[in-house]
Amino acid sequence: MKESVGTTGLILNEPLLWERGKKGRSGFSLPRRDVESCPLDGALTGEGPDFPDLSEIDVVRHYTRLSQWNFGVDSGMYPLGSCTMKYSPKTNENQASLPGFAGAHPLLPAALSQGILQMMFELEQYLAEITGMDATALQPAAGAHGELAGMLLIYAFHKSKGERRSKIIIPDTAHGTNPASATLCGYLPVPVKSNDRGILSIEAVSEVMDEDTAGIFVTNPNTLGLYEEDIRRIGEVVHDKGGLVYCDGANMNAVMGIVKMGEIGVDVIHLNLHKTFSTPHGGGGPGSGPVCVKKQLEPFLPVPRIVEENGSYALSNDYPESIGKLQAFHGNVGVMIKAYSYIRSMGPKNLKKASQLAVLNANYIKEGLKGTLHLAYDRPCMHECVFSDKHQMAQKIATIDMAKRLMDYGFHPPTVYFPLVVHGAIMVEPTETECKEDLDQFIEAFKTIAKEAGEDPGLLHDAPRRCKVTRLDETTAARKPCLAG
Repeated sequence: MKESVGTTGLILNEPLLWERGKKGRSGFSLPRRDVESCPLDGALTGEGPDFPDLSEIDVVRHYTRLSQWNFGVDSGMYPLGSCTMKYSPKTNENQASLPGFAGAHPLLPAALSQGILQMMFELEQYLAEITGMDATALQPAAGAHGELAGMLLIYAFHKSKGERRSKIIIPDTAHGTNPASATLCGYLPVPVKSNDRGILSIEAVSEVMDEDTAGIFVTNPNTLGLYEEDIRRIGEVVHDKGGLVYCDGANMNAVMGIVKMGEIGVDVIHLNLHKTFSTPHGGGGPGSGPVCVKKQLEPFLPVPRIVEENGSYALSNDYPESIGKLQAFHGNVGVMIKAYSYIRSMGPKNLKKASQLAVLNANYIKEGLKGTLHLAYDRPCMHECVFSDKHQMAQKIATIDMAKRLMDYGFHPPTVYFPLVVHGAIMVEPTETECKEDLDQFIEAFKTIAKEAGEDPGLLHDAPRRCKVTRLDETTAARKPCLAG
């Protein structure tokens, strides 16, 4: 490898602010007092909070140094598979920070919230158009919350028909939250294995679909980065037995502007606005997981719903079959504003192009590394590709060793050991925002690591070496976590 992105650099140790502070330091000067001093009430003159005394430079350097310990999508490529950690244009952050949005109180009456309500109403229409569905609800706070909403909608639909179905079909290539969301709604997950091409077969679904099954919970594209080619016919099998098709839309970044889920048999789909539609995410949030549905499920959407009449917008609870309220107030509005801004600034043509480039980049990495790493399914992928450590096992080098060593070369590791369908999985999603030069550097880094595995395995077993913290004892950390503040 000609030149590595990774370097030891000047990564400085940094103590706690209380250790750095010294009595008498101050980071600001109070203006001259223009009123007489007045002693506080005796009840208020107790010991004050334990704040450290710091100068301005103490504070600035402290937080600057801490920021240099972090790695984010603004620092470099973030190839976590199944997460779509793409770079998000900063202009969308600006729109979400506009005073009219950021300063609006959620308890304001509708008459004083017309701008926000209009934005949300139009976003619902855009998401319905992009997915090919008939209606949208924005309340769910994240992807798994959207899954829960979708399961509740399916339950409500069957209940309205006087049915109490107890099972949901879930493929082995589904996202890990799918069976949990189904179980929370009282459904028994029925696992189905993918075939030797990494996708669902019509026959496998037909074998388990019956009148007691509420539907199928399919991730498309699936967690192997492959498009479920038989989804339309699988949907027919499910519909023939009275079931519904739920699509986990977390991987929409591969197909937005290209595939309309409502036209291929999907009845309900959730979207991760914080993945596909321009909100930086990670560290627990924020997120937004709207659900889009076909007409038959619209009556059950959560309330309040945004309604428009003669150019005026209001919130309505007049939906007697609704599953009820899922979140306080309007949902995570800040995330919605960024998604709205992203869709408006991109337009249909560029939303489609983003998907095309995401697929192109993933296939470029797949072709670049398939001779170096074992490729579980050697066929065109969508937005992500899945390798394994099979070629390196002879040198006793595992996926975790290569992922740790990648950090020394300046790259955040991809997703490892998921999906479980592939033993020792290495799941790479480059997203559409990475240029060819960065992809080439990532490929070259992995090739160099594979070469090291054969020549000097110790380099990988001890990795990372150049990071702020070297390899941790993850087993002990999991079994005996330190929960001290």
